[in-house]
Amino acid sequence: MIDPANKIDGVMDVYIAQGRIAALGDAPEGFSTARDIDANGRIVCPGLVDLCARVREPGQEHKATIATESAAAAAGGITTLCCPPDTQPVVETPADIELIRLRAEKVGKTRIVTLGALTQGLDGERLSEMAALKQAGCVGVSNALRPLANTLVLRRALEYAATFDLTVFLHADDHWLSANGCAHEGRVATRLGLPGIPEAAETAAVARDLALIEQTGIRAHFCHLTTARAVHMVARAQFDGLPVTADTAIPYLHLTEFDISDFDSCCHVIPPLRTTEDRQQLREALKRGTLSALCSDHQPHEADAKLRSFPSAEPGISGLDTLLTLGLRLVDEHVIGLSDLIHRLTAGPANILGLPLGTLSVGAAADVCIFDPDMTWQVDTDTFKSNGHNTPFMGWQMKGRVTHTLLAGKLVYCLAD
Repeated sequence: MIDPANKIDGVMDVYIAQGRIAALGDAPEGFSTARDIDANGRIVCPGLVDLCARVREPGQEHKATIATESAAAAAGGITTLCCPPDTQPVVETPADIELIRLRAEKVGKTRIVTLGALTQGLDGERLSEMAALKQAGCVGVSNALRPLANTLVLRRALEYAATFDLTVFLHADDHWLSANGCAHEGRVATRLGLPGIPEAAETAAVARDLALIEQTGIRAHFCHLTTARAVHMVARAQFDGLPVTADTAIPYLHLTEFDISDFDSCCHVIPPLRTTEDRQQLREALKRGTLSALCSDHQPHEADAKLRSFPSAEPGISGLDTLLTLGLRLVDEHVIGLSDLIHRLTAGPANILGLPLGTLSVGAAADVCIFDPDMTWQVDTDTFKSNGHNTPFMGWQMKGRVTHTLLAGKLVYCLAD
């Protein structure tokens, strides 16, 4: 059993009753077992918490639905998904939040929490009704990948969010520097004739945002950083005491700009895959804790969306199925220890969301992931559970597979089934 939040790493039994962790080690007095799960030779850890996963519902059910992506999450050991607000319609009212929550509860495979819109309709100009969003249960606010009209709007939005003690989730991108780019601005993009997105599109945005965070005192989180310079800036801000956290998406720790060399549209992501040095520095930042969470940045697409030319293909990777196993590959490559990896996938993101999850403490919700670290499998259409098969990892041999997932004590996935 590995529970980094409680510094537990050892062999023991876990007892669950009424949807919560009843005891660790020895059975509580009077405890009677209705069901046993034999996890001998496997790892038992808290259910994974994914900071960024688009389930495409409501509005884009031709790509995926809450039902299909909840099933994929459960198969990947993920018990909590955080959904950005750029659905159709945008998540900007209590009714929008309630709709997603009720549909997720009806499916019953995973818990879905939502970020509310920072501006109305994500138009980047008019502030949303953040008081109503917080009261309805949103765990933060974001403008997703949409740009703000100007820096003054961003300042006012941060000040307003601070009034309600809401965490602002920031996508560090200078829209005008990114322009219509689709690849990292460098030698590979130049050789392929692809419009580039410079490193400065991210670093300029981080510098601007950090200045406003210091000005307003807002609690902020940078979503999926991709450049070495950006994580160094965030590390300095954290050292100086600013209330900032950051994550990266798991593909950026394995892929680089060279993976687009054959125009593989499954490698078309925004922000783009960066240099080998950026990848190495992201790995170092993950190891030292500057990046306190890993996410999938899950974006499922229908097949047609990726059959266009590289610049015209819709960006994004379907990542729920491979989040844990790609993380375990980092352990095998000695980038990070197993306990630290699990912390970045459980307690780390839960703390960012301000949720009492990501732990197996006695009394906590019994969200549990059980996986076999030595089981090998191949990523293919038969093993992939998400409705979107747009992954550059198709055909890869993976090590480590989830065998059981429990959500609030309920078995929602079993590999044998």
